[in-house]
Parts: sequence; C-alpha cells; structure tokens
Amino acid sequence: MPKRRTLLSACAASLLTGASLTLPRQALAQAAPPAELATELPGALWAGSARMRFFGLDVYDTTLWVAPGFRAGSYAQHDLALALTYLRGLSGRAIAQRSLKEMGRLGDISPESAQRWLAAMLAAFPDVKVGDRITGLHSPAAGARFWHNGQPRAAIRDPEFSRLFFGIWLSESTSEPQLRSALLAQTRP
Repeated sequence: MPKRRTLLSACAASLLTGASLTLPRQALAQAAPPAELATELPGALWAGSARMRFFGLDVYDTTLWVAPGFRAGSYAQHDLALALTYLRGLSGRAIAQRSLKEMGRLGDISPESAQRWLAAMLAAFPDVKVGDRITGLHSPAAGARFWHNGQPRAAIRDPEFSRLFFGIWLSESTSEPQLRSALLAQTRP
C-alpha cells in the first residue's frame, strides 16, 4: 500500500504543478514483478513505469524493477529488470535493429560486437503483437536474460552488452530522458 500511496501522491503533485506525468494505467494496479522474476530478482522493488511514444504513436508500456539498494546513477552495477508490454505489433528484427542503434548512441561498438549482439538479439526478440511482454534482466557480472510472455528466450552473457542495452532506458545519455525519469521515479540518485 505505501508504494501505491507514493504513486498517487506523485500523480496529485503533477496535477497541482501542471507537470506532465507519463504513467500507464497498469502502473497503479501493478503489485508484483512478473512471475519470471520471482526467483531471478528476489525482493524486487517497483521503481517506475512509463509509456514509450514514437511520433505520437504508443509503442509500449515499460516498468522497471530493481534490487534493494539500487541507485540510479550507477544503474549498471545493480541487478534490475525491465518489462515492456507492447501496444502494437513489431517484428523481432525491427526491435533488435533499433536496440543496436540506440546502444551505439551510448558507446562505441566494434563491428564484431555489433554483428554478434544483433544475432543474439534476433534470437532473443520474437515478433510481438499487442499485449505481448518482453522482460529483460540485467545482472552486472553475467549479462542479460530475456523472457517473452513469461517464457525463457535467451541469455546474452556479455556484461558490456547488458550495460549498453539497459542503458537505452537508464543511461543519463538516453535519447528519452523523460521516460528515464519516469522509470527511475521511486529510486535514489
């Protein structure tokens, strides 16, 4: 109940200050992390939620779950998970290619790494339809793991891949700073 009160307080404050708050309706009802994270991210805490829009089109709702002790400024050093619930159909190839492009904005990627990571993301990301969920788990020392609608998909055992991939949403250099702020709303700097 305290998390819900905090979220409701944030919504009320945004109305009073005239600020724009981008939170999907599901954020109010979200009580627990997705089932696939129960053993993978014990004690997970809801950190924030947001809706991704591209040229005015709703693309997905995303929710961030973090391990206790998480600090936003050092996100890559903490276990965390992002769940993306798609609001439109997209090909897995388009998701992988866009992800690689965004990762390249955050750091230099060698051609060899780009090729290897694209192949790994093609295996991890299926074509999605409205309502499908892709959940990603970042483990600083181990890399990333992915699920599609709660079913395991792939593990990419490369910490640098994982840092850059989750940096798409969480890096201070993200192309979507408002989305980042909403995702990190309940965390410490």
